Amino acid sequence: MIRRIVRIFDGINPPMTYKPDLDIARLYASFAAPVAEVDCGRLCAPHNPSGKPFCCDICVAVPVAFKEEWAYLKSNTQLWHRLRGDECPTDPIDVPKMKAETPGYMHLMACRGPEHCERDFRTFSCRQFPFSPYITADDRFIGLTYNWDFELVCWVISNLDQVTLAYRREFIDLYDHLLYEYPKEYDSYYFLSEDMREAFRKRRRRIPILHRDGSDYLLSPATDRLTRVPAAQFRKFGPYKGS
Repeated sequence: MIRRIVRIFDGINPPMTYKPDLDIARLYASFAAPVAEVDCGRLCAPHNPSGKPFCCDICVAVPVAFKEEWAYLKSNTQLWHRLRGDECPTDPIDVPKMKAETPGYMHLMACRGPEHCERDFRTFSCRQFPFSPYITADDRFIGLTYNWDFELVCWVISNLDQVTLAYRREFIDLYDHLLYEYPKEYDSYYFLSEDMREAFRKRRRRIPILHRDGSDYLLSPATDRLTRVPAAQFRKFGPYKGS
């Protein structure tokens, strides 16, 4: 179980510049399972005016990459470039604003589009979409939840019972590693989970959790209390209500 890591400077030996242990090729290979057995992009794309899967549309979701990822990607593929802001001519991206909201150890990225996708060279943010680690108020990484901004457009969010066990395992294993190597990333997800609790409290809704124990739960945003509920019974949204 991942908990917050505190690195202590004892005042005698000068601190060394911390360099995380990220073997990007190995980590990519270890997080390659499909999120579902079906091609979910084909199920959401018809609902996007651009005709692209929402998660692959730079005008909907801007991916990020660790700086170590970008060093690896630019040496191995022509798929990616640093976000310029002109990728969406009808809706220009405010890059300075987005940079201000992005951790300093990450880059904002853009790819050539889903028609050019090289699955072996997808960023972590592509592979994890629409999920994020859920960290409880008492500092426990207990499993996967989702980015609620995409409830109305993402097919997976409305069909969490279709998420493969292999994907769930690989997600947990990856973030056990990343959250250890990047304490600031742990903090980022801790505060994102806090924001989610506040948002769901206001909506009087419980938070869906795909737990690291393999079961599915709804979590009270007020107490972090878990109630086991099959994911097939979770709420559905937008055009997927009948799916």
